[in-house]
Amino acid sequence: MRNYYIFSNGALKRKENTVFFETPEDKKPIPVENIDQLFVFGEVDFNNKFLNFSAQNGICIHIFNYYGYYSGTFYPRETNLSGDLLVRQAQHYLDKTKRFVLASCFVQGAIHNIKRNLQKREDFKEEIARIEEFEKEIEKVKNIPELMSLEAHVRKIYYSCFEKITGWEFGERMVQPPGNPLNALISFGNALVYTSILKEIYLTPLNPAISYLHEPGTRRFSLSLDVSEIFKPILVDRIVFKLINLNQINKEHFEKELGGVYLNEIGRKIFIKCFDEMLNATLVHRNLRKKVKYKTLIKLELYKVIKHLLEEKKYSPLKVWW
Repeated sequence: MRNYYIFSNGALKRKENTVFFETPEDKKPIPVENIDQLFVFGEVDFNNKFLNFSAQNGICIHIFNYYGYYSGTFYPRETNLSGDLLVRQAQHYLDKTKRFVLASCFVQGAIHNIKRNLQKREDFKEEIARIEEFEKEIEKVKNIPELMSLEAHVRKIYYSCFEKITGWEFGERMVQPPGNPLNALISFGNALVYTSILKEIYLTPLNPAISYLHEPGTRRFSLSLDVSEIFKPILVDRIVFKLINLNQINKEHFEKELGGVYLNEIGRKIFIKCFDEMLNATLVHRNLRKKVKYKTLIKLELYKVIKHLLEEKKYSPLKVWW
């Protein structure tokens, strides 16, 4: 199974057991058994028949607007339900001590993976030392706001290194809208990670709206935000550094509109190609002692969370060793 990315304008329709993407000039079949998830960037029409068919086959459809900004997901009715796990998820959120344990694990994993990216170079020893000081403070903080503040300080130090790593202007992290090309790359990559994790959550009995580091709220799948903290340094930042340092992406791949900077279509295609290749790349897992894909690491992380919620094994976040 693979991801499909749609940039052209047209319509997605169902005919028997096949999905077709139709434009005025062409009609392309997409075998439904080959679809993992759909990412829609063009102006695409759907009908009820197509959406029902997608739901029956467990296909998540992620919608992005004209500027490549994530708008939302068609999330099919969940089939891997577990009342016991749902109750335990809620209990771990409502119990402040239990919630804090999981929240701190997400932050520990994020900080370690951030630090590992800087350790790949020789010129950030001072920044790494400062990050390690904040890392030690995790055991001393007492609540979620303090924990998130600690992580924010670490990211501020981390982002201060981006201009030196890439040679591009960065300034500070700007989200809505991104204020420069480097911010635009990070925002676009973060949206891809968020949606990829959401798809993997769908395949488990976990409820995506119950989270621990980020406050659960309306109209968002906040558990995906929690898990994203661990994977953004791996699946976004490393791609950003690679694309810029190998000159695979440059300032011509961006456009300025509505007071912000966004990847244009060519730029999005370049990023997505690299992102898809990384998701399907393999590495030898240190504990399993076999090759696994990067996207499998997300699945393994979610099942570690499940085991923690079921009190089978304490959760330990993914900390990159490569």
